[in-house]
Amino acid sequence: MSARRRRRAAAQEEEDEEAAEEGSEKEVDLEERLVDLDLRNDSDVSDVPPPTDSTPEILKRALSGLSARWKNWWIRGILTLAMISGFFLIIYLGSFMLMLLVLSIQVKCYHEIITIGYRVYHSYDLPWFRSLSWYFLLCVNYFFYGETVADYFATFVQRREQLQFLIRYHRFISFALYLAGFCMFVLSLVKKHYRLQFYMFAWTHVTLLITVTQSHLVIQNLFEGMIWFLVPISSVICNDITAYIFGFFFGRTPLIKLSPKKTWEGFIGGFFSTVIFGFIFSYFLAQHQYFVCPVEYNSETNRFVTECEPSELFQMKKYSVPPLLQAVLGWETVNMYPFQMHSIALSTFASLIGPFGGFFASGFKRAFKIKDFADTIPGHGGIMDRFDCQYLMATFVHVYITSFISGIWAKDHFHGSLILNSVTGVFEKQL
Repeated sequence: MSARRRRRAAAQEEEDEEAAEEGSEKEVDLEERLVDLDLRNDSDVSDVPPPTDSTPEILKRALSGLSARWKNWWIRGILTLAMISGFFLIIYLGSFMLMLLVLSIQVKCYHEIITIGYRVYHSYDLPWFRSLSWYFLLCVNYFFYGETVADYFATFVQRREQLQFLIRYHRFISFALYLAGFCMFVLSLVKKHYRLQFYMFAWTHVTLLITVTQSHLVIQNLFEGMIWFLVPISSVICNDITAYIFGFFFGRTPLIKLSPKKTWEGFIGGFFSTVIFGFIFSYFLAQHQYFVCPVEYNSETNRFVTECEPSELFQMKKYSVPPLLQAVLGWETVNMYPFQMHSIALSTFASLIGPFGGFFASGFKRAFKIKDFADTIPGHGGIMDRFDCQYLMATFVHVYITSFISGIWAKDHFHGSLILNSVTGVFEKQL
């Protein structure tokens, strides 16, 4: 009996080993097939159609006698002046119009990036996907703007019972909306398009991270005071313009392979120009309450107001000039606003680190063999082409404010409150 049992056990072990080998062979075969699919040639993915020339006919006729290089120079210059003029007009119209501008730019940038994905991955044939992409954009905007309403419009919300319910359960509602989109995506999966659909699902979420999250931070910076919105954005614009000018006239040394037209001469010239511009621009803005006061909503007048007693950051102070600079400038002291020192940090980031947002965008466009994200602005490309550096800047400013500005003032306020409470307690005991 013992010999039979041993033979049966041995036979069972052989069967188990054969089954294990067959299973491992199937797993290896499956892995090889997946690798073959993932390593498919880029030629299987169609190129994005080149954008059309959207330059107005009147400009084409006026500049027809110039070379392509100088024609592009004049087109970029004229459109840049037009955009700057429009930007100043929106600043004059107030904070609410600036918020609408940020929202419009966010939606357009999202549209440009998602459109590239549609074209590259033939996504027009995917069920529900275009609708789901815009649905997720609405969900994420609902979440972030709801958080903003809860933080900055508390008095307005308290007067309306319907809004109180929405604010109280805001995060739950936001999560439920996202879950509905997630479930719709799972239900839309088609057997022959699994990988393609997950590619586009990831593409959509990364695009949301790049556009919606950053635009939310821009608005948060705006509520801290319009100066925290204008100086960073203007610094990036100044760096773009001056780097282009220095590179156009003096550029000889290539800066980075991702962007062959960028030169060291333009990069360095843009840096010094941006720091000087930021320092001077901050001096003029710091003199006006309209730019330095936090943006608040007045529920009585139903409008945004910028009225306050300017903080110490925006009060003129006297500083001693370092001995090394005294011999050069001939000054022992100088009067300036403390914010001007912070503007140096903002301008430095805008000119040294901000361009890497543009380099990132250049790499993205090279990966998909396109020149621009779109042809919205003649001579400039798409909206995303002009705001690729602004998103990095928005994140830096928000982190800078929370780390070096809000924390310091909150700490001073906390200590001041302790002192006030202590003094009040002493007087109460004496009474």
